[in-house]
Amino acid sequence: MEPVRQDGRALALRFQARFLAARPLGSLPWADLEQKLKNSDSLFLLDILQKHESTAAEPLDELYEALADTLFKEESTHCYKSYLLPTGESITLSETVAIISQGTTGLVTWDAALYLAEWAIENSTVLNNRTVLELGSGIGLTGIVISKACNPKAYIFSDYHQCVLEQLKENIYLNGFVLESEDMNCTKMQSRDQTAKRVGFQGPKVAVAELDWESVTQEQLWELHPDVVIAADVVYDPEVTLSLIGVLQKLSASKANGKNPEIYIAFTIRNPDTYHLFQTELGKVGIGWHVIPTEKKNLFPYDTHSDITILQLLL
Repeated sequence: MEPVRQDGRALALRFQARFLAARPLGSLPWADLEQKLKNSDSLFLLDILQKHESTAAEPLDELYEALADTLFKEESTHCYKSYLLPTGESITLSETVAIISQGTTGLVTWDAALYLAEWAIENSTVLNNRTVLELGSGIGLTGIVISKACNPKAYIFSDYHQCVLEQLKENIYLNGFVLESEDMNCTKMQSRDQTAKRVGFQGPKVAVAELDWESVTQEQLWELHPDVVIAADVVYDPEVTLSLIGVLQKLSASKANGKNPEIYIAFTIRNPDTYHLFQTELGKVGIGWHVIPTEKKNLFPYDTHSDITILQLLL
């Protein structure tokens, strides 16, 4: 019976992860559950029933009333999603319900961010005790996972849209981190109050930079001293792609500890033309690349059928 129960727990964890991340109901592993029930010789069902019978609690009227109140309330534009880490910890993010909100797509978590976070956990030595700069952090999923699970020396989130920056900071605080500076703006600043807040705080130095890809200078990027640069789902539009190439070109000339930063870009290939444009433009500025071989382990609830790729840039 023990192997059956272990399989059942693993399936339950998959349901739990997708439920907490507010994934669509259709994406939950219903087919696997159906197959499990067909092949379990009733042991799996018996295990569930025994767990149910061991709780003598009856549903409360208050619970039904709360449910009814929720059902009849106006639909919220925001929600909270939780993501489980292999350590048993979790992170929680405030996200918008709509894919496009307030003129930006940066207020939701995209699959490439989940995929990059998974790769980071599996390859934490790349990030351990190093300064990491993330381009286009959005609401912070990848960076918060790395800051909790990969032991970076410092982590610099960056974005440009004001609503995204506000939501990003809220999520950083929500997950127990203290910002080095309230408004980094590509410079190293730390108030006395911020220094006091860090006393007794265990974890990497965390900062948020307002980074405009169109106007940021090479000197401003150098001041951040990144050992590693990462980005997720920032290759989706030709105009944005060209701006990103400009930033990468400036970063390729910067050195931390006498070395060029390592750069990793994760993206979902939705339009092959945009993907090929990115590769072509990299070649024009003398930046090489190769695809990082990865195995989808689904530590996070992204769509395993999506064509997600991680490129390491060769400077």
